[in-house]
Amino acid sequence: MFNIKGVGEFFSLDVGTNAIRVIQLDKGNDGNWNLVGFGYTPVDSRLTANDSEEGRRRLGEVIATVVGQSDIKTKNVAISLSSQKTFTTIIDVPTQDAKELQKTIKYQIDQYVPMSIEDAKVDWASLGQSMHKKDSQEVLLASTAKNYSEDRLEFIEGLGFNVIAAEPDSLAMTRSLLPKGVNDGRVLIDLGENSTDLSVVYGDAPRLVRTIPVGLSSLVKAAVQNLNIKDDQARQFILKFGLAQDKLEGQVFRAIETTLESFVQEIVKSIKFFSTRYPDVAIGGVILSGYAGMVPHLTEYVSSKTGISTVSGDPFQYVTVPAKYQQQLSGVASEFAVAVGLAQRSIK
Repeated sequence: MFNIKGVGEFFSLDVGTNAIRVIQLDKGNDGNWNLVGFGYTPVDSRLTANDSEEGRRRLGEVIATVVGQSDIKTKNVAISLSSQKTFTTIIDVPTQDAKELQKTIKYQIDQYVPMSIEDAKVDWASLGQSMHKKDSQEVLLASTAKNYSEDRLEFIEGLGFNVIAAEPDSLAMTRSLLPKGVNDGRVLIDLGENSTDLSVVYGDAPRLVRTIPVGLSSLVKAAVQNLNIKDDQARQFILKFGLAQDKLEGQVFRAIETTLESFVQEIVKSIKFFSTRYPDVAIGGVILSGYAGMVPHLTEYVSSKTGISTVSGDPFQYVTVPAKYQQQLSGVASEFAVAVGLAQRSIK
């Protein structure tokens, strides 16, 4: 989505709330990918949220340093767009050929984009025949405010890079997390610092995309309040002990249980909505990434609450990682779903 210009090799840039991730991949002859170079550095969330001239200058220095210290040589980059700043939905339009759809779609999307069409950057992709509405086809529609996308473009190109594409986080992650050859629906969940990206995918395409306003910081806040501890200690406890009942007498789980329950209820609502729209499509699994793939025993908890098999996803499942990078990636690989998926996008 949001193709800007077509070029050859490029790297992806994911500016998260508290980390910068960059990665470049090369397509192998076997259809999988080879890791060319990557970079990762934690950042203070106050810096990524700082929109002042000084804040942007400092963030730009961090990004340039991360790229400069990696093995990435190209200046071409595909950038991620925060799901909280984008709107993605699936719409039904009358069945028509590609040329006709190209002509008419711009007159149909105004009713779906939650802002003035003049102020929006909009892209779309046909998903084929609708599975629930006769004589219709499904179209994936993504939009963001022009001032947001143009500001991001100007900021990154001001660092000396050449932006070739921009894409919402929730769409990028589907490429890296979705298993090959599945014939059912899969729920992909990427738990971030302040929110969670959720996508239900069927037929290699997102059919439901939404953002859940619960992130790791929500769990940390609950632990701080209920255990009377500091933020750093709460974060450490959650990522080390998770939902284990035999660690710290299960205090961490009990402290965050209410927040977890709210989180899983949003997942269940999403599954029910998908099943209502696609009653003939079974959900074959839930895949967790981001912090969700790092919290011990969260997979078992989600599985027990949804009744659906749940696993931790591997964003590098289709990527050959050289030995020199394996140790560096071992502790943060789960955070790369967006960056890897963005690097796997087509350059055609």
